[in-house]
Amino acid sequence: MGFDLSTIRLLALDVDGVLTDGGLIYSGSSVSLRFNAKDGSGIMRLIEEGITVSLVSFRDFPAVRRRARDLGITHLCLGCRDKVAAVRRLCSELSIEPERSVFMGDDARDVPAMKVAGFSACPADAHPLALRAADFVATSPGGRGAVRELVDLIREARDA
Repeated sequence: MGFDLSTIRLLALDVDGVLTDGGLIYSGSSVSLRFNAKDGSGIMRLIEEGITVSLVSFRDFPAVRRRARDLGITHLCLGCRDKVAAVRRLCSELSIEPERSVFMGDDARDVPAMKVAGFSACPADAHPLALRAADFVATSPGGRGAVRELVDLIREARDA
């Protein structure tokens, strides 16, 4: 792989298609999303180990805010039209060099943010442009363990 993941200080994640399978269930005035418990468990472990985790998403749904609260994620960039600016702002606010950040996205609109981060990742079922831009492609699809694979890779590098 070549990149030293043990130096990572920030994991920024897209939501739709990364933390979820990308499906949106509309019911009345709300939207329901399905999250993966293994992804969540891995995220909580990273946070416990001092890695900042952030959600960077085009949409801003109450379900995402609830999931973030449940996992202990406090850095939210929701309703975000410019993910590059969001990643740069997070790095600046946290005094983290962009080279020490990871961005996991799944779609063409995530590629610029993937390129700003020091390391980029995507789920197995990502858009072809994201697949080509990624330093790491999970074997699992979005919302089905892809984030956990990345988290385990980061944790493995830190334990080495």
